Amino acid sequence: MKSRYIFSLLVLGSVACFSAADAQTTQKPKAKTTTKPAAKKPVTTAKPKTTTAAKNLGDVAAKSAAKDTTKKAGNSNTPTDNKATTLSEEIIITTSYKPVLADAVKIRRNPDLEEKIPFKAPLTYTSLDKRLEQNTAIKQLEAAKLAAERDSVTNNSLVKVGVGNLKTTFAEAYLNNGKDEALQFGAWAKHFAQSGSDVEKQNQSREEVGVFGKSIGADNTLSGRVTYNYGSNYFYGYAPQPTPITADPAHQHFSTIGAEGELAKNYKDTDRVFDYALKAKGYLFSNAFKARENNIVFTGFINQTIKQFYAGVSGTLDLASQKDNAYSINNSMFRANPYLKFQGDNYKIDAGINIVTEFGFKSRVSIFPAAKAELMVIPSYLRLYVEAKGDVNRTSLKTLSDQNPFIGQDINIKNSVDQLDLTAGIKGTIAPGLGFKAEVFRYQVKDMALFVSNLLPDGNNQFQIVYDNGKSKVSGFRGELDYKASDDFDLFGKGEFKDYKMNSQLEAWNMPKFNITAGTVIHATDKLDFNGALVIRGETKDLPYAQSNTLSLADQEKTTPYTIKSFADVSAGASYKINRKISVFLQANNLLNGNNKTWLFYRNYGFNIFGGVGFGF
Repeated sequence: MKSRYIFSLLVLGSVACFSAADAQTTQKPKAKTTTKPAAKKPVTTAKPKTTTAAKNLGDVAAKSAAKDTTKKAGNSNTPTDNKATTLSEEIIITTSYKPVLADAVKIRRNPDLEEKIPFKAPLTYTSLDKRLEQNTAIKQLEAAKLAAERDSVTNNSLVKVGVGNLKTTFAEAYLNNGKDEALQFGAWAKHFAQSGSDVEKQNQSREEVGVFGKSIGADNTLSGRVTYNYGSNYFYGYAPQPTPITADPAHQHFSTIGAEGELAKNYKDTDRVFDYALKAKGYLFSNAFKARENNIVFTGFINQTIKQFYAGVSGTLDLASQKDNAYSINNSMFRANPYLKFQGDNYKIDAGINIVTEFGFKSRVSIFPAAKAELMVIPSYLRLYVEAKGDVNRTSLKTLSDQNPFIGQDINIKNSVDQLDLTAGIKGTIAPGLGFKAEVFRYQVKDMALFVSNLLPDGNNQFQIVYDNGKSKVSGFRGELDYKASDDFDLFGKGEFKDYKMNSQLEAWNMPKFNITAGTVIHATDKLDFNGALVIRGETKDLPYAQSNTLSLADQEKTTPYTIKSFADVSAGASYKINRKISVFLQANNLLNGNNKTWLFYRNYGFNIFGGVGFGF
């Protein structure tokens, strides 16, 4: 039985070997004849003959790669008259398929059969007993404190002294306790004196000393100061005389002791707030002619704010007594100003009245409007505003002396009244750093006070006061311009033009019709600064007091008033910081050296220059 199975396996193996040998045998036709097809005859092909195998299988494969192993007889485009055509094929069998793997894709890396287990450290978890807070709001950043640079540390005190031509002496001193957010206190002193050479005793001097303090609490702020001012000059103005005279100008001086204090509630940015403030100030004034004036003023207000709505009232109690050789009077008044205010993003409206009660040598009650409105036309660039107001102006000996230091004795006292002041204007920003303000106005004044010359028998001029009895009308234009290109350059200017319509006086005596002022501040470097100023004053007219006080308007028209010509005054200065403590300065006035006169027969100082040194500590 086993021999039978062995015999069968041998037979199958022999058959497999002969089959493999026959598969490597290549048959190739000896000759092939193709006859041209005749009409309606099929194409015939000769039978191929078998050829011997090639010497090696590689040559046969190379030769057969370029040949088509399938060939078709006949032409599909040849008509066959519905008869089948003969199809012959030649199949070339080279060898059995043996896949060959290229060396480039062989894996030459042996696997790492070593088992490696990574070390894992034991983990321990501890829960936090903490409340989770969700706060997505943006918090305000705290400002970082920068280290102070040595050169930027400010000085608390400063002393400056200087001298110049015209016997000029100059001194200033400022003392301060330093940087304290809750308490500020200090003192200051000033001195300036000159002596001109154009006329006899063309001398003047000004001194000022004072102390101040300010305490800022949690809810209120308390501030105050005490000052003393002293001014001295001579009446060196004389009318031209046919025969020269020996001038002996009288001496004039002014002394003022003043004090003020204020209690105010600190500002709080809330929708509903109640504000209040109380202020008291006063002074004692005297001059060389034994004129006296005492004044104390109490001012306060209360205000309730509800979002954009304001309601409140302010009041002023002005107590004054005035004394000279010819009179001793009480000239006091009380003001009350109730008001309502509305303020939005593009508008402001103030509506109120001003009630003034005069008591003393004259009793009178006056009521004036106190209203103002603003409208934003172009946000951040242009605003329109209108205003209507009125008030009583108390004639003050101190105020008149500050305006004209050559005022004489026994000044006539009468309060003037601004019956209705109307103003309309526009303000805003033309370009970055360039701000402006322009307005037109029309004032109606009763009993306007005017300076006029009072020539004494020797020709010395000491000014007096006259009033335009009745209603005077003043109209004009006022404009301001400020160009601040950067922190190192600032250019500013202001101009005012007025037209006067008087009632009982021929002219608005010693009142110029236009005034123009301009200036600049230039920080050339961190150590070098420049400044400059320009003043242009228009022409004025003056009439001697004796005539203006007695002459009617028709008689005044027959006289020839004095004329004080217009003039321009240019001044400039510079300062240089040597180090953090020491600096030097130079100031020059009346660079044009003009023969300027502000008051009749009183010539201003010519070209003058002075300089000095400053010390900070």
